Formats: sequence, C-alpha cells, structure tokens
Amino acid sequence: MAVTSYLRWTTYVALGVLGVMIPAVCAAKPLRVVTTVRPITDMAQQVGGSAIQLHGMVPEGVNSHTFQPTPRDVRYLAEADVIILNGLYLEIPIEKLARHSGAKGARILKLGDQTLHQSDWVYNFSFPKDQGHPNPHLWLNVKHAMRYVALMRDALSHLDRANQKVYHDNSERYLRQLSQLDACIASAVDTIPPAHRKLLTYHDSWPYFAQRYGMKVVGAVQPASFSEPSAREVARMIGQIRQAAVPAIFGSEVFPSKVLEKIAAETNVQHIKSLRDDDLPGAPGAPEHSYLGMMRANVYTMVSALGGNPAAFEACSATLLAKKE
Repeated sequence: MAVTSYLRWTTYVALGVLGVMIPAVCAAKPLRVVTTVRPITDMAQQVGGSAIQLHGMVPEGVNSHTFQPTPRDVRYLAEADVIILNGLYLEIPIEKLARHSGAKGARILKLGDQTLHQSDWVYNFSFPKDQGHPNPHLWLNVKHAMRYVALMRDALSHLDRANQKVYHDNSERYLRQLSQLDACIASAVDTIPPAHRKLLTYHDSWPYFAQRYGMKVVGAVQPASFSEPSAREVARMIGQIRQAAVPAIFGSEVFPSKVLEKIAAETNVQHIKSLRDDDLPGAPGAPEHSYLGMMRANVYTMVSALGGNPAAFEACSATLLAKKE
C-alpha cells in the first residue's frame, strides 16, 4: 500500500465505527473578512473575534470619501469570503474593485443600504441632493450602528455556521454595550441647554447623530468637493454662526483647517479641533481605540463645549471601555 493511501486508511480506521469508513475533516480556516472605515472594522472585530481573519482597507486618518485602493488591497479582495461596506456611495472605488476583482462567490454586504430606507436618506451641506449621493455617516447614530452589528452577525453566521454561537454571543455582549452608550448619549445631550444643542462642523458627518439625540446641525464648512470653502462661503458661514449664536464650532482630526480657525476668531466662538467620525482615538490595542471609545470621546467633547454636564456622561459611560465580560 502506498504511504499516502496507508495514511488515509489509518485515518479512516481511527475515526470509523465498526468498520464504517469516515473521512477525516480538516479544521476550517477562519472566515476572511474585508472592511473599509475603521469604525466598521472595529464592529466586525467585536462580532467576529478570533473566528475571522479581518482586514480593514482604509488606513487610520485617511479621508474615506476619496480613498483609492492599492494593488495590495486587490489581493485581500480576491481572497475575501465577505466584503463589508458602509454603502450609500461612500466607497465607490472599493465597491467597483470588489465587483471586478473580488473572490468569486464573495458576499458584498452594504450596511447602510440595509439600514435606512432611501426616503430617509439625508442630503445637506456637503452632500446636496442634486449630486445624487446622500450623507453616508449612519454609524454616528448608535441605533444605526446596532443595526450594522446585527447585519454583520447574520452574514457571518450564514457563511460560517460552525461559529454561529461565537458570532451571536459576541454580538449580544456588544449590543448591550451599544445600548448603554445610546442611552448615555441621550442623557448627556439632555444636560446641554436647549439653545446650545446645535452643531456647526467642518466635515458634514453628524446629521444622523443629530436626528437621534435631539440636536440640530446648523452648518458644515467643507464643500461637497472636499476642498476649502470660497471666500463667499466663509462669509456666509460667519453670518450663520452669529445668527445661530453657537458657543463652539467643531473641526475634525482628519480634516485640519485654518479656515475654521479664522471663522472662530472672527465670530469669537470656541474652536474644537478633535471631533472624529472614522478615526479611532488612542493607540491600537487600547480600549479607547474603538468605535465605543470614539463615540465616548466625541460626546464628551460636545457636551463640554456646549454647556452640558460632561461628568454625568463620563460616569454613565465609564464601564464601556472595560475588558470583555
């Protein structure tokens, strides 16, 4: 008997019952998952844990709207079992590449498209309706983020039935944390004087957040082209800030802007530079380097600048960054 045949025969005998030949089953490889922006990558990691092999395509601190995939990314797409996108036209180059170069049979999961009906899409300052692409930043509304997690859980469970319990247990734990965060944000916004529950930001990321938590986005500085605003647009913004009487305006970690500094000086309002919509705070591996950590830092910053009670929010959300149960 050939060596290979002998090894196969002995494997069958070792696993057989009363002489019935049962083929040996090799251990399944982790599900290969490709994601895009960092908050979605973190959510996928929370759901998948060690049962998945995860690659986030959009690097830290990079504009996700204009990100172009690299040749290295083609390899990850070609090997992926599932490609998770935000959707709502955020990752057009990645989606095109995924459809042309992705693995045959790989599932493309567009989270935003399965979370919000088209009639509820928001078109606003940097995302005008005449350009056809809605504001895609659904994940800054924690209720929408919870829907994202459920969609990931179901997709991974369908593709990898052997690890269904892992995905469901992980998502159950994570959804409890997100539910707590959602309640803490609502309570924190309630501490802000009603006249100050207004957001004027550089990057137009916050309409779905504002809808959820009773705030109003009164303006965004960055034009739809993602360039710096014109002199006329700056003048209009200055008038808008004065009319709205906002105590602070908010910049972005990913989009530093001297124009916003000038607007703040002209209007004599506080300029906050540290809001993040997809750039996670802290060092990789730290508890705060997560979607939970990003949202906690954002809300603490907003509440502090707009006259709310940041200590109450900090106490409410303190356990969110603790180690897993």
